[in-house]
Amino acid sequence: MIKVIPLSSLYKVFSDEPPKAEPFTKLSCMKNEKVQLQVAFCSDTDCDIDIAVSSKIKDNINLYWVEEIYSKNPTAVLQDNYTLRKKAGYFPELLRPLETSFKAKAGLWNSVWLEIIPSPTLKVGEQNIAVTFTCGDAQEKAEFTLDIIDAELPPQTLINTNWFHTDCIAVHYNIDVFSDKYWEYVKNFLQVATDYGMNMVLTPIFTPPLDTKVGGERPTVQLVGVKVVNGEYLFDYSALDKWIEICDEVGIKYFEISHFFTQWGAKKCPKIMAEVDGVQKRIFGWDTKASGKKYRKFLTDFAASFKPYMNAKGIADRVYFHVSDEPFTAVIRHYKKASNIISELFGDYKIMDALSNFKFYKKGLVKLPVPANDHIEAFIGNVPELWTYYCCAQVKNVSNKFFSMPSQRNRVLGYQMYKFDIKGFLHWGYNFWFKQFSVGPVDPFTETDAGGNFPSGDSYVVYPGENGKPLQSLRLKVFYDSFQDMRALQLLESLIGKERTMQILEEGIEPITFSNYPHSDEWQLSTREKINAAIKAAIQKQ
Repeated sequence: MIKVIPLSSLYKVFSDEPPKAEPFTKLSCMKNEKVQLQVAFCSDTDCDIDIAVSSKIKDNINLYWVEEIYSKNPTAVLQDNYTLRKKAGYFPELLRPLETSFKAKAGLWNSVWLEIIPSPTLKVGEQNIAVTFTCGDAQEKAEFTLDIIDAELPPQTLINTNWFHTDCIAVHYNIDVFSDKYWEYVKNFLQVATDYGMNMVLTPIFTPPLDTKVGGERPTVQLVGVKVVNGEYLFDYSALDKWIEICDEVGIKYFEISHFFTQWGAKKCPKIMAEVDGVQKRIFGWDTKASGKKYRKFLTDFAASFKPYMNAKGIADRVYFHVSDEPFTAVIRHYKKASNIISELFGDYKIMDALSNFKFYKKGLVKLPVPANDHIEAFIGNVPELWTYYCCAQVKNVSNKFFSMPSQRNRVLGYQMYKFDIKGFLHWGYNFWFKQFSVGPVDPFTETDAGGNFPSGDSYVVYPGENGKPLQSLRLKVFYDSFQDMRALQLLESLIGKERTMQILEEGIEPITFSNYPHSDEWQLSTREKINAAIKAAIQKQ
């Protein structure tokens, strides 16, 4: 006997318990929207299951097997109770591409994930989708109805960066930085990132001084070549040319220049390699003072070279700069010195940093603050451009996307970002497959917590597949749904105005904040259906 249950993409199916959600069979979307669904199933015997999809839009449907991944540390110490499980164990997470058959273990629940990819050939109106599971003489079917609305989501206005770690790619696949294979694999991973809403990329002009042990080094991925001749600095942009070319090909719009000073204090310099007397050597790093004359001269020479380069490449209005990541009050003096240097050299460009103390902005030390979503209240209405981020520390009430968290907690961010007119979102872990402080690599399939230091799911959303092809997580796709929700609200606003759109969004609930929202899959999904219905009605009136 086979049991099947059609479900939304928000429900996480654990192998050791039957789903508690009601069957989910109907939803709507815009013509250019990706749609995620799943079918939970269980067989009472070990079984080779054949799966068949019947639909007029069959060619637009991709199938995945949802694989559970083990988490030794699924939660943070202070994590709240809007959490699925707090004990170590297996969590539904990895999406492996599925053809037509797979093996099922008796008595274990699993799920098959369906993704509908939009195309110009999709017809408006209701489309039926049937997914049939067959094991010997046993057969069961799950059915969905998808209503494709005659409207398109507007282009994504949100600037979204999820820090892209090219050194992790090189180390995991054991390939040389800047080899042909390196560029091929980098492009593969960037393409998936842009397919799911990332339009800004951390650009390592110098090896990023991020999550690095004091005195330690991350592998060199420096895109700008440096040569020292008679005390002067010469710069080679050939690798950066290649980077920009690839980014343009995959759809990256913005370049986030890696930080000019070390993390959590701006006291030291990033690792910078240069050719000196014909030999490559490190000329800056943990042993050089951030505000010293030598580094200031280097940055001054670099700025004089880099600004004309940006203009010549036509990217000057697409570039954002960083000083130092996540400064705190105790280091404000060091940050001020570093900030003043970058403001002097790149003051005509956007300079941004992740921080959560409003004092840094109030003192004029950062042009574009990016506060964490649990510290954003002080910034709302008080900055010209509102951004936000989260990482391992945002574990009480606010949105995040750990293995252990409900998918609704991941997706609700889109509603929140729409309400508060968020311009940009930052996260640090697209593919950080290292231990904390980059002291060594991890196998992301088996060690999901950066060496026991971060909750599983904090440090990456993609896995290294064979031949440099990324495997996706369900969290990546659900997170993209939050962007689509935001765009749907923007579409509705263009038709009926923001005031009425907000009334629909918040109908029957308390006002949404970053820490207050219904903890409910049903509310999340039904609200999106109300938004879609309002779009459809407004269009019909035109």
